[in-house]
Amino acid sequence: MDIRSLKLAYFSPTGTTAAIVEAIAEGLGYDVAEDADITMPQARQEPLHASADELLVVAVPVYGGRIPLLLEPWLRSLQLDGTPVVCVVVFGNRAFEDALIELADIVTGQGGVVLGGAAFIGEHSFSSDKYPVAVARPDADDLRGAEDFGRKVRQALDALADIDEAPKPAIPGDRPYKERTPRGPVDFISVGEECVLCGVCAEQCPVGAIDEADFKSTDPEKCIMCCACIKVCPEHARSAKSGSPVEGFAKWLNGNCAERKEPAYFL
Repeated sequence: MDIRSLKLAYFSPTGTTAAIVEAIAEGLGYDVAEDADITMPQARQEPLHASADELLVVAVPVYGGRIPLLLEPWLRSLQLDGTPVVCVVVFGNRAFEDALIELADIVTGQGGVVLGGAAFIGEHSFSSDKYPVAVARPDADDLRGAEDFGRKVRQALDALADIDEAPKPAIPGDRPYKERTPRGPVDFISVGEECVLCGVCAEQCPVGAIDEADFKSTDPEKCIMCCACIKVCPEHARSAKSGSPVEGFAKWLNGNCAERKEPAYFL
């Protein structure tokens, strides 16, 4: 197939998904026509269009075995016209469950043709010095694997005369998807005396949950527990409150999901 250009779309509050997408793009070797980082709210106001002679890579983190609920409206605004698509999810070394098949289903419903999918591992959002989970992933091996995956997708595309010839990848997952775990607001962010009110946390929050008039205040109604504010704080002033549900789950992950998991590819 003659692919004119590459479009990238990804949600990456802590940078792990972005790193995987960059490596895949390197392996694909196409010119990037559009880099749609939809992490920040304003970026999710514009729908993405892609045609049959463009390749779209769409990548999201896994939240509780599903795609992030907040991304559904944007994903369902995709305007695709027989567009070849690669679906990617990134999970925190526990499981990706139904997230990849859910993403593929939405993309297909918007007019895309799913060529393949992949599930990569990133450091868990709840990982901390006290309870580390998949620290520093994606690592060099993960990124090499992502680049190699990109090369394999390119080879598969180059071998096709037409998108209709593309075999349907066997992407794992269940329909109906796993039920989302209901939860109310969780006030779990602790801000220490190290805070210098620099505002980096508010700048990086993907849902505007941090009060720009009071950087120490986080709205639990808006917060999606991505922990981006904790990861980006230059003073290490933010953390999960001791005894909070987030710290409790981090402890469980540390004890039950310590064994290294490897990426999975579906072409």
